[in-house]
Amino acid sequence: MEFPQQQKPAGDGKIVYPPGVKEITDKISNDEVVKRLKMVVKTYMDMDQDSEEEKQQYLGLALHLASEFFLRNPNKDVRLLVACCLADIFRIYAPEAPYTSHDKLKDIFLFITRQLKGLEDTKSPQFNRYFYLLENLAWVKSYNICFELEDCNEIFIQLFKTLFSVINNSHNQKVQMHMMDLMSSIIMEGDGVTQELLDTILINLIPAHKNLNKQAYDLAKTLLKRTVQTIETCIANFFNQVLVMGKSSVSDLSEHVFDLIQELFAIDPLLLTSVMPQLEFKLKSNDGEERLAVVRLLAKLFGAKDSELATQNRPLWQCFLGRFNDIHVPVRLECVKFASHCLMNHPDLAKDLTEYLKVRSHDPEEAIRHDVIVTIINAGKKDLNLVNDQLLGFVRERTLDKRWRVRKEAMMGLAQLYKKYCLHHEAGKESALKISWIKDKLLHIYYQNSIDDKLLVEKIFAQYMVPHSLDTEEKMKCLYYLYACLDTNAVKALNEMWKCQNMLRGLVRELLDLHKLPVSEANNTAMFGKLMTIAKNLPDAGKAQDFMKKFNQVLGEDEKLRVQLETLISPTCSCKQAELCVREITRKLTFPKQPTNPFLEMVKFLLERIAPVHIDSEAISALVKLLNKSIEGTADDDEEGVTPDTAIRSGLELLKVLSFTHPTAFHSAETYESLLQCLKMEDDKVAEAAIQIFRNTGQKIETELQQIRSTLIPILHQKAKRGTPHQAKQAVHCIHAIFNNKEVQLAQIFEPLSRSLNADVPEQLITPLVSLGHISMLAPDQFASPMKSIVANFIVKDLLMNDRSIGNKNGKLWTTDEEVSPEVLAKVQAIKLLVRWLLGMKNNQSKSANSTLRLLSAMLVSEGDLTEQKKISKSDMSRLRLAAGGAIMKLAQEPCYHDIITPEQFQLCGLVINDECYQVRQIFAQKLHLALVKLLLPLEYLAVFALCAKDPVKERRAHARQCLLKNISVRREYIKQNPLAHEKLVSLLPEYVVPYMIHLLAHDPDFTKPQEYEQLKDIKECLWFMLEVLMTKNENNSHAFLRKMVENIKQTKDAQCPDDAKANEKLYIVCDVALFVIANKSTACHLESPKEPVLPTKFFLMQDKDFKNDKDYLSGEMRQMLLTGKPKPPPVLAAVNKPLTVPGRRIFTKTTTSSDTASNASSNSNSQLSSSANNKNSNSNAATETSDSRAQENNENPVIKNDDGKKEEAGQNASPDATTEASPAKRRGRPPKSAAAVPPVAAEKEGGAVAGGGAGRGRKRAADTTSDPSAESINIKVSKQQQQKDEGTKRQIDLQR
Repeated sequence: MEFPQQQKPAGDGKIVYPPGVKEITDKISNDEVVKRLKMVVKTYMDMDQDSEEEKQQYLGLALHLASEFFLRNPNKDVRLLVACCLADIFRIYAPEAPYTSHDKLKDIFLFITRQLKGLEDTKSPQFNRYFYLLENLAWVKSYNICFELEDCNEIFIQLFKTLFSVINNSHNQKVQMHMMDLMSSIIMEGDGVTQELLDTILINLIPAHKNLNKQAYDLAKTLLKRTVQTIETCIANFFNQVLVMGKSSVSDLSEHVFDLIQELFAIDPLLLTSVMPQLEFKLKSNDGEERLAVVRLLAKLFGAKDSELATQNRPLWQCFLGRFNDIHVPVRLECVKFASHCLMNHPDLAKDLTEYLKVRSHDPEEAIRHDVIVTIINAGKKDLNLVNDQLLGFVRERTLDKRWRVRKEAMMGLAQLYKKYCLHHEAGKESALKISWIKDKLLHIYYQNSIDDKLLVEKIFAQYMVPHSLDTEEKMKCLYYLYACLDTNAVKALNEMWKCQNMLRGLVRELLDLHKLPVSEANNTAMFGKLMTIAKNLPDAGKAQDFMKKFNQVLGEDEKLRVQLETLISPTCSCKQAELCVREITRKLTFPKQPTNPFLEMVKFLLERIAPVHIDSEAISALVKLLNKSIEGTADDDEEGVTPDTAIRSGLELLKVLSFTHPTAFHSAETYESLLQCLKMEDDKVAEAAIQIFRNTGQKIETELQQIRSTLIPILHQKAKRGTPHQAKQAVHCIHAIFNNKEVQLAQIFEPLSRSLNADVPEQLITPLVSLGHISMLAPDQFASPMKSIVANFIVKDLLMNDRSIGNKNGKLWTTDEEVSPEVLAKVQAIKLLVRWLLGMKNNQSKSANSTLRLLSAMLVSEGDLTEQKKISKSDMSRLRLAAGGAIMKLAQEPCYHDIITPEQFQLCGLVINDECYQVRQIFAQKLHLALVKLLLPLEYLAVFALCAKDPVKERRAHARQCLLKNISVRREYIKQNPLAHEKLVSLLPEYVVPYMIHLLAHDPDFTKPQEYEQLKDIKECLWFMLEVLMTKNENNSHAFLRKMVENIKQTKDAQCPDDAKANEKLYIVCDVALFVIANKSTACHLESPKEPVLPTKFFLMQDKDFKNDKDYLSGEMRQMLLTGKPKPPPVLAAVNKPLTVPGRRIFTKTTTSSDTASNASSNSNSQLSSSANNKNSNSNAATETSDSRAQENNENPVIKNDDGKKEEAGQNASPDATTEASPAKRRGRPPKSAAAVPPVAAEKEGGAVAGGGAGRGRKRAADTTSDPSAESINIKVSKQQQQKDEGTKRQIDLQR
């Protein structure tokens, strides 16, 4: 459109004024000008567009009002009135303004814009005129005239700036509406929005400006919402310039681009329709800081409460999720922090986030793993339904994180969830059930070695699981039902926790007792030992030692502090009293006040561990009442999710455990009356626990509670005679512990039982045998002699040496306890009775121990079938072998009997760990470990674990290795803590196990061909199994000490058979293998030994002084084979089909079964000799070893799988390439290495040739292939080609992994 030519006023150019208005010139005063202008304004206000005559009449006045005199008038009121007139003129003359000059129009609109600043002061007398001006401009859309001007943008920018600057909270809605109309019409009816004009709008969204003028922000927000369709393109162009092209100079707002995107998204996501793809581009930027900025922005956009961006823009969402795996740590951290808001505001996105949080929960950065936990826990605390089981599983995993900060966060987070949903039931039973595993998991952590973990578990238990702040009844109800719901391992952990706290209380009590003694050097040494032990039970042992020394010094100086501490650890201290004592002791140690007092913190740790915050007499009474309610059926058992029977049994178990740690709290007639009721219940476990509680706590019953005593005695007699074996044992011990006339009481049980023994009714023998055994052990002076005739005439001759019944010949090597025949159960108890009788006497004057050991040895030699009549089933034989091996081990714990155990008997006992029955090996290894770790067994028995290297089941080898690590650690620690132990190093130092191990292996029944590679490889594996653990560190030059010890053994002869040249040669060969292993492991072994080793004379005899054994018993070829493995002939087309190998790993042959495919061979280099222990399961098929191995290896005719996965009977060929061969002689637990397809099972079928008693120490004779035609088909040997083929496949699979 073009502007029309300048209109001319009517007449001779004379200006016509409205009636009554005189001429307005610069000759009159301002007041007069204002007066006349007001009348002009009134005239124009009253005119409308249809007044053509008036429009023409006042045209000259309209042109006059646009003159410089008015537009630049210094008077504010004049300018306002002129602006109002001009606004009306634009209204009246619309759509064509009377002003045709572009410059004049520009001046007019800039003038009007300046006048709009008057809107700022709403209290001004002229505000209504300013409002009229704004309203007129908005209604007429006067500024749209400017579109035709070339520099209209300057006018619009000035207008927008003015309106945004003047708006404030005193303006009403009409003012805001007119401003909105005015600006939106310019945006929507123009050809586009320039960057400068866009900046004037967007600048109000920047946080700094937003905080300065909230009304301007709201105006800009509303304006953008109204004009979204028009302005979106302009916004997209702006962000495209900045984000994609990197032209930051296009706008001053470029540095605030991400803040703007966030604000625009909050206003209307449609404003950013074209911008989001640009953000996807930015997410892939090479600049880490830039990616971080975009991630922060998108985290806010995706996480906003009502945001639908993730569902509307899936590509951007997926791209954002990819940043969870960003290489830049801050980016990953930001993503994890975002996940918390996202889970809370958008539960539907949890599935997408789960997989990425899983990866980040294993992030190498500690802070990220920590924040993953915080994210999940915060969401869970808001609403448990926001986090799925998988997310909670990530927190569960992190409770075992390598970093303490992460572990602590995970444990505390789970504890908070447990307290909120399980203890307080804030979200109902369903939510409580969802996280019911937390209680068990938290307590399992008590098994960790770190003292920090243990202390935190104790804190969590006291504050979150059973809050000590609850009143006694509520607290005990919480504990009662918690204990009933815990799994077995959690119960053990909780029991261990109480045991450790009780042990620490005992140490503090002993320390206080030492303070009562006169000062002396011995007293100071004893104090130091106690302090060091206490410090080991506190965090940061180094600092703890210093702080405990300081605390001990304070105790010595402050008698009142000692009194408070004595009160705290007193058995009669109540929970309330304990709180007061802790508060008082803490107050005494607080001065002088410091911002942080690490000494005080350490003392608090100690006080928290020893203070009885849960259990006192009142608590025990409350527990007993709960137990009574469960017995009566009036408790809330079902509501708490446990059956009454479970509640009663677990309640008794809980009381039993507490009777060990808090015996004094039980001493009340009410408590004992309730326990007597439990003794009369049918549940055997309940009665047994009740007896044990009496045994632990009833020391004052005889003197103070006569009525209880008179009721208890007949019950205990009845249990000792006709109760279960466990009840009988506890009853005898209870009588011995709490009654003064125990001799009379025990005699009243002993005499009738000894007269009524009848081997023809074995079902009624078991309890009497248990009672008699324990009576003879507890009161040997009174009953040792009568027992001798019972042992000779009944136990041995009548019971053990006779097989009255025929066992179940089902071929199984192990059956459940219920399936064991009563006769065998009686024989097992008879063996235990022999041991208890001897342990009571503690002397061998009558040579009874020698006879017993010979009997037990014969039991092992005959495989458990002492009479060799083949009436006993294989599973019963397994039970008897286990009992015999355990009996020898038990006797060895008593020094007087250990001295008479011969090397042959020791070897027989040790070989039980290689029994053919899995359960025998398992149970024997556990018994062996427990006795060793308590330092009850002599060091030589530690050597037995070396034989576990031959165990065909991976988990047994792993268990044995853990036992070795634990035992060696315990012995080293004991030597450090006990200065007197240095005098007994020969019996304590772990390195001294090596001579016993060498002797044991030299007499291994499998070691028959000293120069055969396979047998030497087994010897090497057994040696390395032990030496690897011993040589982990070279403390005090121990490697050289080991070498020297083995060299010294080569200069002796075998004390077991000193004149047997072959036996001595085997001993020397084992020594050479040991030296070979040591030399390959250690470069420091050739240094000077720190001291001269002492060899046990029971096993080694010194040679003549002139004797020198420098012969090398291992050939160079054999050494090479032991190092690298036996070379294999290349298969056909080897050059073409050579299997892939993994660099640095030697592939070796070891026969595999469905129950065991792991390997024990050693590595191919000196530095990697440890691979036989560390990487024995690197074979890709190791995963196939499962618990099925136990079932399969104990079946006589197992079902095995061939290469195609089809099932075959053991009697069938496993592969077309298999060849049949008679099996070699084998010993229990060691399947022939050639039997690749046969699991470690008994190879004989019922009726086949089975070993009797003459095959030598515990070995099974070879099956006679002529007497059993199926022997050939059972003992299969896979061809070398097939083995190589299988190994090639394994190697390739391993590479793919």
